Amino acid sequence: MSSLNIFYEGFKGKVRIVRGEGVYIYDEFGRRYLDASGGSNASVPIGHQAQPVIEAMLEQARRVSFVPMHVFSNEPAELLAEEILKVSPPGFGSVSFVNSGSEATEYAVKAARQFWMSKGKYSKFKVVTRWQSFFGNTFGALSFGGHTFRRSRYIPYLKDMPHIPPAYCYRCWFRKEYPGCDIDCALYLDRVVKQEGPENVAAFIAEPIVGATTGATVPPKEYYPMVREICDRHDLLFIADEVQTGVGRTGEWFCMEHWKVRPDIVTVAKGLSGGYTPLGAVILAENVAEQFQREGLNIVGGHTFNANPLSCAVGLAVIRYIVENDLVSKCRDAGVHLMSRLRRIQVEHSIIGDVRGKGPMLAMEFVKDRRTKEPHAEAVNQVLKSALSKGLLLLKAGLYGNCVRLHPPLTIEDELIEKGLEIIEASIKEVS
Repeated sequence: MSSLNIFYEGFKGKVRIVRGEGVYIYDEFGRRYLDASGGSNASVPIGHQAQPVIEAMLEQARRVSFVPMHVFSNEPAELLAEEILKVSPPGFGSVSFVNSGSEATEYAVKAARQFWMSKGKYSKFKVVTRWQSFFGNTFGALSFGGHTFRRSRYIPYLKDMPHIPPAYCYRCWFRKEYPGCDIDCALYLDRVVKQEGPENVAAFIAEPIVGATTGATVPPKEYYPMVREICDRHDLLFIADEVQTGVGRTGEWFCMEHWKVRPDIVTVAKGLSGGYTPLGAVILAENVAEQFQREGLNIVGGHTFNANPLSCAVGLAVIRYIVENDLVSKCRDAGVHLMSRLRRIQVEHSIIGDVRGKGPMLAMEFVKDRRTKEPHAEAVNQVLKSALSKGLLLLKAGLYGNCVRLHPPLTIEDELIEKGLEIIEASIKEVS
């Protein structure tokens, strides 16, 4: 056993990946895999070995790789902040950089807490969130999240925060069907805030489309407008976790644009750096940023490598690559194509209970019986294994582990989409 595996068993028994190129990755035995996972959870939106990003990384490394942000600024961070605000919807006014989605979550919540403190509302500290949400693996992020499995072993260390049911139409917690459901999943937020006392609640945080935990679940169109109204009525900040959905993944630069709803704080990571370096960001709406500016306050919550010039140079190159290649509109078209084909596959295979998502962020939920919706996790295991043997990398997800997710790079061409879909269908046929 190597010394590495003594401390990290996660590498044991896994095939070593030695190279990536475009939408493919290659293992140590020369096998090639079409990466329909987007580097896992949409972390690689522009593919592997994008030369403009590599060149930007090398150029910045030759200049300076690290700057202590508590003393100095740096040009890549300033330019990246400007570029993010350019592609953001109107009404956003400030960007701060962190190193991961987990850090972004905690920074956003710290910002919400300090926002209310600056207004003299010291009792507002609670954060309402949804069960089966996932905002990161640090203790703070797990406290705000609702992924029961990931939380279970660390419960003694977690802060007790109020949770509400997810917006999961296929498995509605209220046993209702849309549109005759009154959108109870949104109304429940109002109920819980009243129970906790609005004077004690600082924010509501949610993923616009939930990725890993429920498998690309998209709420009803009325959901987020209702959430926005409830937050406004009770004086809450709305934090949108766009770590997976942001940077064009769903066919808009930010997923909340689909509902014409502006959050107060947005977190991004994963696709922001294209998978080339750890990088995350927290974007503040103008009303939040201006409050800090008026009071002359900084958000207390930085880390050593926040806004380091090397990572920010990479993020800047990724954003510019997406803009120059018009990948947001291209991925919108790719999402329509994928959804259409997956629904055709669903019609032909009763083992698929639901197909959902937006843009190239999609999922199929597998069931033993469409009427009872009994989860079929074993079918997913077999489909993933079969697809991998055919050279296609997919993701497993869902409350019961019974969903297959697709997050291909935004750069994927139509012929490769078709190739991936053929492998998926062949793998499902084998299992069926």
